[in-house]
Amino acid sequence: MNVRDSGSHPVRIEQDVVLARQLVRKLASECGMRLVDLTKLVTAVSELARNTVVYGGGGDMDWQVLDDGARVGVRVLFRDEGPGIADLGLALTDGWTSGNGLGLGLTGARRLVDEFELDTAVGEGTRVTITRWT
Repeated sequence: MNVRDSGSHPVRIEQDVVLARQLVRKLASECGMRLVDLTKLVTAVSELARNTVVYGGGGDMDWQVLDDGARVGVRVLFRDEGPGIADLGLALTDGWTSGNGLGLGLTGARRLVDEFELDTAVGEGTRVTITRWT
C-alpha cells in the first residue's frame, strides 16, 4: 500500500466540519472518484466530523490518499479525546442517539464507505477510520 499524500485538519468548531467536507471532496475528486462514491464519502465525513465536534469536544481529522496498485482511495481518521462511547453496540444501532440527532451518524457513515473501523474507550476518546476506494 502506497500513501500518495497525507495531512491533518483540525475539527474543533462547526466551520471545521465544512472545511473537512470541502477538503475530502477535493481529494476524492483528484483521485478520479465517481460522483456517487465521492458523495457517499463526503456525507460520511460530514457526519463523523460533526460527531467529533459535538460529542468528542473537538479533535482532528487525519487523511491519506492511498494507492494499492489496482485502485486509489481516500482514508480519513477522526480522533478526539472526549468521553468515549460507553456502549458501542448501542451507538451502532440505527436510530439510537445520545443527543438530539437522528441516530444515523455512525451507522450511516459505516454504510457509506468501503472500510470502517471504530476504536473507543470511556474517558479516553474515540477514533473512527473510514476508507472509500475508486
